[in-house]
Amino acid sequence: MPKGLTPSSSPIQISATVSEAVPNTFISTEIDLTLNVLDQEVFVVTQLNLDVDAPDSVTATTTQSNASLSTTARTTVGSIADSNVLGSASRSIICNGAMTPDGGIPFDREDPLFASISEDYLGIIATNNMFLNLEGLNNGNPKNCRVRVYGYRAKATSAAVYAALVQSELLSA
Repeated sequence: MPKGLTPSSSPIQISATVSEAVPNTFISTEIDLTLNVLDQEVFVVTQLNLDVDAPDSVTATTTQSNASLSTTARTTVGSIADSNVLGSASRSIICNGAMTPDGGIPFDREDPLFASISEDYLGIIATNNMFLNLEGLNNGNPKNCRVRVYGYRAKATSAAVYAALVQSELLSA
């Protein structure tokens, strides 16, 4: 359990989906957590699973489907190198000029899935929402992404702890 927080719920699972309206166009959807800010409530993320569609296979072209879950709104998918990204997933098909589309080499990546044994959580969301982000690259068809977030609600033990968590999250944008 993170210091300065007291659990206020049992484990919770939250699911959401996002879909590109037009192929290869960034899209983001807001996931409302309905936290009680008057009680200084936060959401502690312990695990997440991003399920992104496979990219299209195109001769002599690298195609991708990229997704992330972030604590604040983004204008790009980003990666785990960005402080407001809790997790990201990428699926790629690399197909050189001599390969047919069915001969491309697929690659999958998802970071992270769950907190390591030595850690209590992946992240803490102190504002009322998180964002599921998606963008394809060189695809002929729109892509989708689904997410399931595992965690629990907790209350900050003081106004100072709550303010620090909110400030840290907003500054990470």
